[in-house]
Amino acid sequence: MEEKKFEIHSKFKPTGDQPQAIDSLVEGLNDGLRTQVLLGVTGSGKTFTMANIIEKVQRPTLVIAHNKTLAAQLCNEFREFFPNNSVNYFVSYYDYYQPEAYIASSDTYIEKVQSMNDEIDKLRHSATCSLFERRDVIIVASVSCIYGLGEPSEYHKMAISLRPGMQISRDKVIARLVENQYKRNDIDFQRGSFRVNGDTLEVFPANSSEYSVRIEFWGDEIDKISEIEAVSGHAISTLEHIAIYPATHYVVGEERMEKCLANIEKDMEIEVEDLKSRGKLLEAERLKQRTSYDIEMMREIGFCSGIENYSRYFDGRQPGETPYTLMDYFPDDFLVLVDESHMTLPQIRAMYNGDRARKDALVEYGFRLKSAFDNRPLTFAEFENKFHQIICVSATPAEYEMEHQDNIAEQLIRPTGLLDPEVIVKPVKNQIDDLIGELNKTIDDGGRCLVTTLTKKMAEELSKYLVEKGIKTTYLHSEIKAMDRITVINQLRSGESDVLVGINLLREGLDLPEVKLVAILDADKEGFLRSTGALIQTIGRAARNAEGRVIMYADVMTDSLKRAIDETNRRRDIQKAYNEKHGIVPKTIVKDIVNTLKITTKETDISSLKPEDITKKIESLTALMNVAVKSLDFEKAIELRDRIAELKAKVEGKEYKRIEKIEKTRNKVYERTRKSTPVR
Repeated sequence: MEEKKFEIHSKFKPTGDQPQAIDSLVEGLNDGLRTQVLLGVTGSGKTFTMANIIEKVQRPTLVIAHNKTLAAQLCNEFREFFPNNSVNYFVSYYDYYQPEAYIASSDTYIEKVQSMNDEIDKLRHSATCSLFERRDVIIVASVSCIYGLGEPSEYHKMAISLRPGMQISRDKVIARLVENQYKRNDIDFQRGSFRVNGDTLEVFPANSSEYSVRIEFWGDEIDKISEIEAVSGHAISTLEHIAIYPATHYVVGEERMEKCLANIEKDMEIEVEDLKSRGKLLEAERLKQRTSYDIEMMREIGFCSGIENYSRYFDGRQPGETPYTLMDYFPDDFLVLVDESHMTLPQIRAMYNGDRARKDALVEYGFRLKSAFDNRPLTFAEFENKFHQIICVSATPAEYEMEHQDNIAEQLIRPTGLLDPEVIVKPVKNQIDDLIGELNKTIDDGGRCLVTTLTKKMAEELSKYLVEKGIKTTYLHSEIKAMDRITVINQLRSGESDVLVGINLLREGLDLPEVKLVAILDADKEGFLRSTGALIQTIGRAARNAEGRVIMYADVMTDSLKRAIDETNRRRDIQKAYNEKHGIVPKTIVKDIVNTLKITTKETDISSLKPEDITKKIESLTALMNVAVKSLDFEKAIELRDRIAELKAKVEGKEYKRIEKIEKTRNKVYERTRKSTPVR
C-alpha cells in the first residue's frame, strides 16, 4: 500500500478561531474521544478546518453530506486543498431510480426502472479501489454510503494482478476478466470491457474513464503492460504492475457462486412450501418462477437483474446480519466527518424503515425471497457501530449531536470579519405593507432581499403581489428543477431580480453575498420551518454582507424565536469583540457569479466563431446527445438537440450569406465582362 502524506496546498492559513477549533478537535481525536462537534457559523471556513484536521491526523477520511450537490461541492474544495492526494466522490449512481414495489390494494407491480450514470459508477469504483492502494484517501459521500456493497475481501481477492514477465496465458486473463463481469467488445470499447487483437489484450478498467491498459503477450508470458489513451490508442506510459478490479461490486468466484446458488435454491424451496401451506398458491408459483430464472441467469452469465437482493448469500451473511457498506472498505482507524449533521444524521436514521416497508409487500406476495430484506441500508445503530470516531459539523447541531458529544469546538469568527446580522422583530399586523417598504429601502441601497414564507401558495401569491407593486421578484419552491434553481439564484445576484421568495430552500448551502435583507414572515408559528435550527440557518443567509440584517415578523416571542435571537446575539458579540481587539473592519464577500453545474454553455458572441469551430462544437454536442439518449436522459438530450439546431441555423445562415455574396460578386463580374465585350 502506498504511503503518502496528506498535504494542504493553499495560500491561506487558519485565522480567527480556526486554530483553536483545529487544535481542540485534533486533541480530542488523539485522546480517543468518540463524538465531537464543530459548531461553525456560516462563512467561517468549516471546510478548511476539516482539511486541516485531516492533514494533522493523517488518517483515511469519510466525509458524509446530505445530498449529491453538496457532496460535489465539498469534493471539489477538498481536491483544491489536496491536489496530490486521492480525493474521491461516492454517491448513488442513478440519475433516475424507481425501486421495485408492489401495491397490494390495487394489485399493481412496479418494476424497477433505473438510469445509471456511468461516470458516477466509475467514480465509485475509483473510490473503493483507492482504499486498497493507499492511505491518503478522502471519500466525500452522500448517505448512499450506508447502502450494501459486495464483501470487501472478495472484491479485493477478485482483482487481477499482472506484471511484465508473469507466466500466464492470454486466454486465462480473458477468462478472469469475464468472471469479473468484463465484456468483450472489439467495436465499442468502453469502461468495463476488453478487446483482443492477436497477442495483444486491451482492458478498459471499471475505475477509469479516459485511460485503458494494453497487455502484450509473448506466448504464455506477459511481455509488456502499457497505459494508453482509450480513444486514440496512443501509449502514455509503461507499467510495472496493474491491478484490474471487478466491473461490479457484486462479484464472487466461480466455486463460491455454485455454493451460493445451491443455498438460494434451497431457501427458495422452503419459502415456496411456506407460501403453499398458507394457501398462497399464486404467490408460491410466482416466487419459484422468478427465482429460478435469476438462478439460471447467474449460473450462465454470473449476473441477473436485481442481483443485489441475493447479496447475503455472496457475502456469507446470516439473515438479519449487518450488510457490508463503503465503510467496511476503510481501514479500522478511519475518521468520519458529517457535514451539516443536523440534516445528514436524520436522513441516515430514516433510511432503513422506508426500505423495509417497501420490501415487506414484495416478499409477502412472492416477488422476492426473504433475502431481499438483507439488501438494505444500515440501521442507525449499525451505522454507529461502523466507526470509532466522528466529528459532526454544523452551525446548528441537533439533539443527537449535543447529547452524544464529548467535546464541542466553536468556530464563530469569519476570516472576512463579517458579523452575524442584526435581528429586528416587528408585529405581524400589516407585515406585507411594512415588508414592501423595507424591500424598497434595501433595493434603493443596492442590495438584494430574501423573503421566507410558510407555504408554497403564499410564496407564489406574494411574488405576484410584489411584481404588481413594481418590485422585480422571483420565487423558489420544490417543483423547480435544480438547474433552474441555480439560474433563479444567479438572476438575483446579477440584479435581474431584486427579491427572492421561498419556503425552506433559503437555508443550508445558499451563498448570496449581495443579500442585505432577510425577511421571515410569520416567524412565531412554531414548527419545522420555524424551529430554532431553521431560524438560525435562515438568519445566516444575511451573514455574507457587511450591511446584512434580518427582520422577523412575530406577535409572540416563542421559545424557538428567543433561542435563535439569543444565539445570534451571542455570536455577534463575540465576533464584534474579536474585530475590535484586532482592528478588523468587516468586508462583504466578493464572489463571481458562475454556474459550474452546466454541461454546455452558450457562446456570448457566436458571430466571432469560425465555421469550422462551430462544426466541431456541433460534433461534440451530438456525441453528448447520443450518450444522453443511450442512458435514457431524454430531457438533457432535448436540451442538447435544441442547442445543436441553433448552431446549425447559425452555420447555415453564415454559409447562405457567403454563397449569396459570391453569387452577387460573380454576377457583377459577369455584367462588367458582358458590357466590355463587343457584340459580333
